[in-house]
Amino acid sequence: MRDFRRLLADGRPHLFDGAMGTMLYAKGVYINRCYDELSLTQPDLVRDIHRAYVKAGAEILETNSYGANRPKLARHGLDDRVREMNVAAAQIARSAAGDRVYVAGAIGPLGLRIEPYGPTAREEARGFFREQAEALVEGGVDLFILETFADLEEIHQAILGVREASELPIVAQMVIREDGTTAFGSDVALLAERLGEWGAEVVGLNCSVGPSAMLSAADRLMAATSRPVVMQPNAGLPRQVDGRTMYMASPEYMASYAARMIRKGVRLIGGCCGTTPEHVAAMAGAVRMLSPAAEPRVVVSEPDSEGAAPRDPVPLPERSAWGRKLAAGEFLTTVEIVPPRGSNPEVMLDGVRLLKQAGVDGVNVPDGPRAQSRMGALATAILIQQQVGIEAVVHYCCRDRNLLGMLSDLLGAQALGLRNLLLITGDPPKMGPYPDATAVFDIDAIGLTNLVSRLNRGLDPGGNALGEPTSFVVGVGVNPGAEDFEHEMRRFYWKVEAGAEYAITQPVFDLRQLEAFVERIEKDGLKIPVIAGVWPLVSARNAEFLANEVPGVVVSDEVMARMRRASAESKERGVEEGTLIAQEMLAAALPMIQGVQVSAPFGKVPLALRVFDAIPGWAAHEEAVAGAA
Repeated sequence: MRDFRRLLADGRPHLFDGAMGTMLYAKGVYINRCYDELSLTQPDLVRDIHRAYVKAGAEILETNSYGANRPKLARHGLDDRVREMNVAAAQIARSAAGDRVYVAGAIGPLGLRIEPYGPTAREEARGFFREQAEALVEGGVDLFILETFADLEEIHQAILGVREASELPIVAQMVIREDGTTAFGSDVALLAERLGEWGAEVVGLNCSVGPSAMLSAADRLMAATSRPVVMQPNAGLPRQVDGRTMYMASPEYMASYAARMIRKGVRLIGGCCGTTPEHVAAMAGAVRMLSPAAEPRVVVSEPDSEGAAPRDPVPLPERSAWGRKLAAGEFLTTVEIVPPRGSNPEVMLDGVRLLKQAGVDGVNVPDGPRAQSRMGALATAILIQQQVGIEAVVHYCCRDRNLLGMLSDLLGAQALGLRNLLLITGDPPKMGPYPDATAVFDIDAIGLTNLVSRLNRGLDPGGNALGEPTSFVVGVGVNPGAEDFEHEMRRFYWKVEAGAEYAITQPVFDLRQLEAFVERIEKDGLKIPVIAGVWPLVSARNAEFLANEVPGVVVSDEVMARMRRASAESKERGVEEGTLIAQEMLAAALPMIQGVQVSAPFGKVPLALRVFDAIPGWAAHEEAVAGAA
């Protein structure tokens, strides 16, 4: 084992290798294969690539283990071979490195979101990283390289996990966009400072951008840290050429930028996607010819590397009428109306006008329920508020947008006056008419709740100030009838911890399930307003559909039997019985809840309004509203 810290102390620039995946693909290994597994199934192929980089002049080899962590290997059914695969990857690189070249144990992201933007606990993520690091140490690495991370919290857990396994040096690299910030909005100065604080001996950037964008970020990064800096850009940005993804930057171009980086003071240079032994050989010439700059230059405008301080949220009663009633403990009424299938909203808006005339507090607008293609929930909600003048409660799901898209949507929603949100994960596309559509699920409902809560405190996902904080009323979904009730409760508690301010349940067809849920949160001391979902059934077929084809809906045997008997008599009797069941559910639930969301089956608003008759004084309320109008 060679002492990498002695190399860092010599004050000279040094050279990493280039891409492993690019070379494997060029040798005929398709991208749907698990490249990490090749250390076991085709070790000579991996070794030959390492040797080519050594011959080109690389001083540090990275093991073929970037994705060899348990969550990523599980996608290939290989999660039981974590140790075996990482030990082999280290041993192969060691055999190619000989006595002259260092071996860095490559560790990449887990491929899943960790808290606060995902369900994976920090301790669990740290354990995955520790497991991989232990195996790489066993295989004989000289140092670790943590690369291609976008989330500061995840790379923090990676550093902690590696440190629990070994005291070997850590090189920590993150990815940025063309503007010099991460996908979470963190500036390179903040990255450099945090990575150094957490124990990385070398900090820097790799992947995602070409050498030009990386060079532009060099000044800000080096001004924020005293640690040696590493930069490993892609060979330019990828382009599609005859159906293939190609990286167009030549070896000479990469070498010219390597020289410019070294002149600025960058200590370690290498290549990421698209780079080959030819690129590394060209960069080796620049490394041999140049010495590092004596001091990194100071930039005029340096961001606040401490991150912005969170602001106090807008008081709940001041955010919206919905928020005011929530805060006051008043009973809330809302009807769920599905957006139109086409671009003409008039029929839907006519139904919404009936709701306003009846004095309903809000209109719930679902976001692509059951993965159906309909008008977007945000656009629908804006039409409702602007053309009818009643507040919308927008369901916003994680299925169709990545983190950046969500952030853009939410900032736009705030600007356009939308305030009331119900944050949900969303139904998978396979349920709808386009089963092959790509589901994003970049984060889940817990992560989305964290995101919105931060926006309400004036911070973006990277902890940067937004100016004025948003003023959303944050709601979440919960299913009292979930098959795995304990799992549902754990997720619900995490949502509340993330900042949920009210909850709406799935439609209730079994009062015992709602009672058990309310008793549980009261026993656990959880104080959050609960709004019960109620669905007036229209037929036995409707009940069977909900029970069997709508996720999260549980229809009790008793309700199913009543609907079958009534529907057998006539269509009208089925509608009457379904309405009566909904009224009974609402009347019995009133002592336990602070509001009700009634679904309008097939857009039948008058049918939904009849359910409110179960609320004492509702008729007088309707008359008062009508008189005021």
